[in-house]
Amino acid sequence: MTDLHVVEAGPADAADVVEMIHVAFGARPQLDPPSTALQETTASVRTALAEHGGLLVRVDGEPAGALLFEPADHTLRLRRVGVDPRLQHRGVASALVGCAEEVATERGYDTVCLTARTELPATGEFWRRRGYVQTARDGVWLTYSKALPVELEVATAEAAQELGERIGRLVHAGDLVLLAGDLGAGKTTLTQGIGAGLGVRGPITSPTFVIARVHPSLVGGAPLVHVDAYRLGGAAELDDLDLDAALDEAVTVVEWGEGLAEALAGDRLEVVIRRRRGADPASADAETRRVKVTPVGSRWIGVSLRGLVAPHMSIPPSTS
Repeated sequence: MTDLHVVEAGPADAADVVEMIHVAFGARPQLDPPSTALQETTASVRTALAEHGGLLVRVDGEPAGALLFEPADHTLRLRRVGVDPRLQHRGVASALVGCAEEVATERGYDTVCLTARTELPATGEFWRRRGYVQTARDGVWLTYSKALPVELEVATAEAAQELGERIGRLVHAGDLVLLAGDLGAGKTTLTQGIGAGLGVRGPITSPTFVIARVHPSLVGGAPLVHVDAYRLGGAAELDDLDLDAALDEAVTVVEWGEGLAEALAGDRLEVVIRRRRGADPASADAETRRVKVTPVGSRWIGVSLRGLVAPHMSIPPSTS
């Protein structure tokens, strides 16, 4: 079994990090203009690590991959991302990038980005598979970006509704919101808050037996299309609802949409609501929910979700 560890790299790791940069970039085909990665020295990498840090992967105790961090406003840029060619397709790159996203989230960034070369299509495909979208091009350089999720706890149904209101004030016509969670987790409660934030006509109740309801705006804004996919037999039945026809003009919220409604739009918010595990049903903690809001697609690049966290809400500590 492979022993793979990803650690935050500091100045003391400069020699191992520059070795990974040289090994990884040295194995790439010759490019025009050539990459400047091979000009990195232990001294330059030590300085970069001292200023902003980076990550180092070790496999069975030996360096296997690395990257450098470079902050820019609300974005954490990933630089010199490289993996030892002998260890490619072993999960090293995925582990490296996954940990980089966790670090960026913990540090409060909204977005992660990086640059890749047009001459290396396999590299671009790797980033696209991980949810990155192309946001800029400068000659042979492509910028890929990914908006980061927000995780928080809501202690009461009222707090869940308030979170929904904040989401409702963030979304607009054409947006898709997918809600997932156990029975009774609070998906409809959150939708009620979204409706309040949008200013639509209520009441908003679970549409389980109607499947879909349209709530027109009372303030001249976008209507809310509220869908409950719990009783649908699959994507074909979802297609029969003809949601595409109203998608551009409405905010569409689909409960139980996970694994079913993603094809409706490449840009969406995915919201997962979970009860706190192990809580005494008779205690106040039984009402606490963990909520993860994940932005998907270019629509959410540059949109800060940090504003969803109200002063009395909390962000759970990372379990990584």
